[in-house]
Amino acid sequence: MINISEQAIPRCFVDTMENAPIACVDIGGSKVSVTLVRPQGLAIRAIEPTAKVGTHDALARQVIALIGHCCTLAHLPLTSLSKVGVSSCGPFVLRAGSIELAAPNICEGLAGPAPGQFNDWRSAPLEAPLRRHFKNLRLENDGIAALEAERRWGALRDGDQPLAHCAYVTWSTGIGMGLCVDGRVLHGKNGNAGHGGHLFVTDDLTNICGCGNVGDVESLIGGNAIERRFRHLGYCDAAALFAASGTGDAGATDLIDGLCRVMARALYNLVAMLDLQRISIGGGLFWPHRDKLLPRLRKHMAGKLPAMTDGCQVVEAGLGERVGDFAALSLVV
Repeated sequence: MINISEQAIPRCFVDTMENAPIACVDIGGSKVSVTLVRPQGLAIRAIEPTAKVGTHDALARQVIALIGHCCTLAHLPLTSLSKVGVSSCGPFVLRAGSIELAAPNICEGLAGPAPGQFNDWRSAPLEAPLRRHFKNLRLENDGIAALEAERRWGALRDGDQPLAHCAYVTWSTGIGMGLCVDGRVLHGKNGNAGHGGHLFVTDDLTNICGCGNVGDVESLIGGNAIERRFRHLGYCDAAALFAASGTGDAGATDLIDGLCRVMARALYNLVAMLDLQRISIGGGLFWPHRDKLLPRLRKHMAGKLPAMTDGCQVVEAGLGERVGDFAALSLVV
């Protein structure tokens, strides 16, 4: 089921565009969002659950179809698009020089056979099939793309200038990061810099990440991990856990505090390694619960090696729940 909406794009974003429509694609472990932005500031947005069944090119075919659907609604041919920006969860792998996804929340074959898995994909081709339709294409890891958006329009700015030492962190189905040091956004050999969700933090054999790692950050606090770890306690997913805490359930509140301890350690490690000025946080799990999570994250970081952490701010994403949309836009303006 495709969810379609039409919305106005703020003038500050439109002013950075060329006089031609562009398509912005946000690929996550749960949904794919395509936004067709026209120069007059109107956008058509289509959202659909991420394709995870069939042949391993199903995701690429889904993206192409959603872009085509938006163009049809706007009475525009595909050839009218000047640029296509794709912000995607990772990691990425290179096959014949083109990016494919090896994202554990999409390619379930990465961790080996498992009960109830959707597919046996080890990777999903993306760049090559998209380039056959869209010549002016830019594809980046979603943490890097969101970092660029937050430095251009969001919370990672000092007045009218982007911060030189900063990071963006998404807390959602998975845990992703974008890193900037000395004014340079870090990419790495395959565009995977910032995959802090796969840092090892425990050897507890019950915490297995979708990537196959045992005991990484995502295995403990990612959206899927919360469902897996706490279902037997009566919390079927993250929403149920936070709802229970809101009614005074002390056990749920303690579990949330434990999640924040893990994330705060990951944030501290970023600051200790990169000497950051500011970290902004967004994502589908963090954003609706930021009032509970952000104070706890700050509390658990406070006092840890003040020479490193003093002067580093931890803030909510300036672009809010739409950071994923504007992440893709930042790639093509």
